[in-house]
Amino acid sequence: MPQEKTSEARGFSSSKLSVLRKHPMFCDLEPAALDQLCRYAKLSTLKRGATIFSKGDPGISLYAVISGTVKMSVSSPDGRSAIFNLIGAGDTFGEVALLDGLARTADATANTNCEVFVIDRRDFLPFVRSQPALAMKFIELLCARLRWTSDQVEQVILQDLPGRLASALIRLTEKRQLAPGDRTIAITQQEISEMVGMTRESINKQLRIWAMRNWVRLEHGAIVVLEAEALQVLAEAGSANEGG
Repeated sequence: MPQEKTSEARGFSSSKLSVLRKHPMFCDLEPAALDQLCRYAKLSTLKRGATIFSKGDPGISLYAVISGTVKMSVSSPDGRSAIFNLIGAGDTFGEVALLDGLARTADATANTNCEVFVIDRRDFLPFVRSQPALAMKFIELLCARLRWTSDQVEQVILQDLPGRLASALIRLTEKRQLAPGDRTIAITQQEISEMVGMTRESINKQLRIWAMRNWVRLEHGAIVVLEAEALQVLAEAGSANEGG
């Protein structure tokens, strides 16, 4: 039995190493560093709807998404919600509070069934200090997140609903790095309404107008972008008249 357990442990360790080696944040690490990180990473399997952490919690861990999608959001006392981001496979989250040692800035929820690697702050901080290239990747990640947030704020303030919705769809297709010809965004209309700050009814009305023009196709739990160029023009113009 001890030999069987050892064999299983080696197999799991090898599996973790393989996954981390393919992860965009960690793929450039030297083999020894990757092996060290592998020892720190703990696999967690989450059911859809599970709370990973809440706003105000201490930032004690970094998370790397292996499969599924994680929703970053905040809620008001009266029950309204705003979605900041949807984190997919190959991305990380929880790095802000991890790095500055302060409280979590948002709620993290499993938007689908998920697999994530969890790395404790006490292990990760000394590790990243010894890996300058990895530190630079996290600086780039934080800059990308800041740009994403800046774009969202700009859209909410300056764009009308059609422009805001078009911008969100374009950004989501770009962020997902979809395969050529595949512009399917796994997102519900309720989720995208919480992302752009409009009612679900308004979102549904606008999407149906675009569906009649064959700009998008509506599927259960997903939106397929058919005419990205038309949406791009609308996003840049931000004109309600063009939205229909």
